[in-house]
Amino acid sequence: MLNRKKLIALSMAACLTATAIPAFAEDAATAEAPADAQAAILIVAHRQGQGQRPEGQQAPFGGQQQTPNQGQRPDGQQAPNQKQQPERPQTTNQGQQPDRQQAPNQKQQPERQQAPNRGQQPKGQNDSQQAPTDGQQSRGKGSRRPGQQSGSSDIQQPPEMPADGQNGDMQQPPEMPADGQMPGGMGGPGGMMGGPDGMMGGPDGGSAPTDYAAANTVSADSDGETYTSDASSENAVLVSGDSVTLSGATVNKTGGSDGESADFYGINAAVLAKDGATLTVTGANVTSDGTHANGIFSYGSGTTVNVSDTAITTTGNNSGGLMTTGGATLNATGVTVSTSGNSSAAIRSDRGGGTVNVSQGSYSASGVGSPAIYSTADITVSDATLSASNSEAVVIEGGNSVTLNNVSITGSNATLNGQSTQKTNVLIYQSMSGDAAEGNSSFSMTGGSMTAETGSMFHVTNVTTTIELAGVSLTGAADSDTFLSATADSWGRTGANGGHATVKLSGQEVSGNIVVDEVSSVALSLSDGSRYTGAINASGDASVALETGSTWTLTGDSSVDSLEGDLTGIDLNGYVLTVAGAVYNG
Repeated sequence: MLNRKKLIALSMAACLTATAIPAFAEDAATAEAPADAQAAILIVAHRQGQGQRPEGQQAPFGGQQQTPNQGQRPDGQQAPNQKQQPERPQTTNQGQQPDRQQAPNQKQQPERQQAPNRGQQPKGQNDSQQAPTDGQQSRGKGSRRPGQQSGSSDIQQPPEMPADGQNGDMQQPPEMPADGQMPGGMGGPGGMMGGPDGMMGGPDGGSAPTDYAAANTVSADSDGETYTSDASSENAVLVSGDSVTLSGATVNKTGGSDGESADFYGINAAVLAKDGATLTVTGANVTSDGTHANGIFSYGSGTTVNVSDTAITTTGNNSGGLMTTGGATLNATGVTVSTSGNSSAAIRSDRGGGTVNVSQGSYSASGVGSPAIYSTADITVSDATLSASNSEAVVIEGGNSVTLNNVSITGSNATLNGQSTQKTNVLIYQSMSGDAAEGNSSFSMTGGSMTAETGSMFHVTNVTTTIELAGVSLTGAADSDTFLSATADSWGRTGANGGHATVKLSGQEVSGNIVVDEVSSVALSLSDGSRYTGAINASGDASVALETGSTWTLTGDSSVDSLEGDLTGIDLNGYVLTVAGAVYNG
């Protein structure tokens, strides 16, 4: 007869044995056990059999019985008196924006939703869009940015909750394209749009590398020197903390790198200045041929790069012309930039942003998801020519800005990149990748001309922005009758990811419809003799304010929530205008 202690020990062993062996093998397990253990197993098996109930029936609250096989039950059934744990949200894979719209590589964010190849295409919350086999990010941002994504998995910031306090349905990331390329990163690392896709870190985003490889570390002025690098993840020229002038230099960079270190911190750039350096480049010729091989890169707070009368050519994916991150400053005058890789914006910024001032010169990008400008910074361009032949002309991610003065700019967004679902000339979005700070953004253009060869002139989504136009010659695309689309897209939480735009026209002529979906809003104001010709189709909130001398001529039935100012400037043109649900008769 088994004594009490031995019986307890054997019973515990038998429990472990019964747990590990499926029910259909119970006889075999018992046959192999020693005689004493068999007795204990039979006792345990008998107790497990007690209290069994028909399939699907639960024990009374507080009951201790378990179903056979240690509490296992058919799929979908819960154990008695056991709370089901909520499903943990999944982070977006930032190997994914738009230079941001991704897309979006990365915002994201918050594509890096790519990003916008951040020359990102939009990056994104859901900016797991194209992840190029060469490591290209969308979102979008020349692009996540639109944004392109970096190669790491960045944790996205949670989108805001809808006003009603209910959780919206989180959108699922688009399927990976067959070519394996990441979506969004418009000209930026991606993301990125997204672009891009965001690793959450310090103000400049995450941790910079502690070691940089450089073929030439330059600490003194030079004239007419040639600098070359053909190694991966190596700078041809590195200036760290010093004040240096390079005159008439020739810089040749080959060799590629991966996304994050190259896109955020300047590893593998042809020319990199960091750690508070002041670098002046004049009369130089800079070329790069490799993935994530940016032309001239200014990184880190306190770092300033001044470039003039210089030619910059990049041919690899994720390789912007002028690149600024981490709060640095970059000033360019009379520079000629040409990029041909995907997600390679001509003027590009990424995580941590900074200040970019460009005047005169020519800045062109021809790759998919490569805008002329991808901004996660404050970028001002004056008296220059800009073009993007396979992307949006401009992408702004997060709470950042682009100011254009007397420029000629053209975009041809013939190929959607990253998470973007709409072709447009200027994409303003938030990817949720973390690569661009959240907040209100702005686009301002005075004088000059802007041409959209495909899609709407502006698309605003998952962000609040101000658009100001004064005396700009606008040419819309033949394939679209939309001036502004303020609608939800692929970034953000469903029900809380609309676009909110304040549009100020001063001495401006605009033609084309304004579309506002149910989660978005537009406030349009006309001053200084502005003329708007178009229809406003608003499911969400829309308002129009006219100063004396400004006009609105309808081209279709329209609906708004409010009208203000001198309403004699409204020409119904035979169409119906509804204001707050009532027909307006003038």
